[in-house]
Amino acid sequence: MNFEPLLIRHFGLVDYQTAFDAMRRFTESRGPDTPDEIWLLQHPPVFTQGMNGKPEHLLAPGEIPVVAVDRGGQVTYHGPGQLVVYLLLDLRRRGVGVRQVVSAMEQAVIELLRDYDLQSEARQDAPGVYVHGNKVASLGLRVRRNGSYHGLSLNVEMDLEPFSRINPCGHRGLGVTQLRALGIDDSLQTVAQKLLEQLAEQLGIAAWQQAPAALPA
Repeated sequence: MNFEPLLIRHFGLVDYQTAFDAMRRFTESRGPDTPDEIWLLQHPPVFTQGMNGKPEHLLAPGEIPVVAVDRGGQVTYHGPGQLVVYLLLDLRRRGVGVRQVVSAMEQAVIELLRDYDLQSEARQDAPGVYVHGNKVASLGLRVRRNGSYHGLSLNVEMDLEPFSRINPCGHRGLGVTQLRALGIDDSLQTVAQKLLEQLAEQLGIAAWQQAPAALPA
């Protein structure tokens, strides 16, 4: 079955709950011929708590809202200046499993950073990508009816202070960094395009096309 091209949607700044609900609607309503999509966006400040999240890892959220979500993992933070990429893929149709998609996301970030002459690595005990032990990208995926949603977040140029209000991904004292602190001056839009190209390579996506920035009704 031909399931290309994949659709790319750039949304800008979107309320987290709005995007979360839209991902679930898309996944519930998709059929066997629904094109796969990748959404690129940012969120206003929000903490998201995974299904396995423990309250003790949420230290002092203050005025920042906390949203319970249906991905795995613990608590993380999203905010402006962080690139969020949601992968809405039919895994059965693509012939891939969850672990393969997670590995593809990790490797895409690692290759992106390598292009900037930065060495990074993934960790088995705490999914994500790390530079000198500090987390620069977080991962989380959910699969329902063979469709994936959620994805990855890459810290580009943001206020990192809210990470001090949590134990990031359930790890006390885990350091967090971002591309700007690592000497990368490219805009978030430029980073988004480069990451998209790496994701396409890792996932074997042969073609994609831009689609309107319209969330599913």
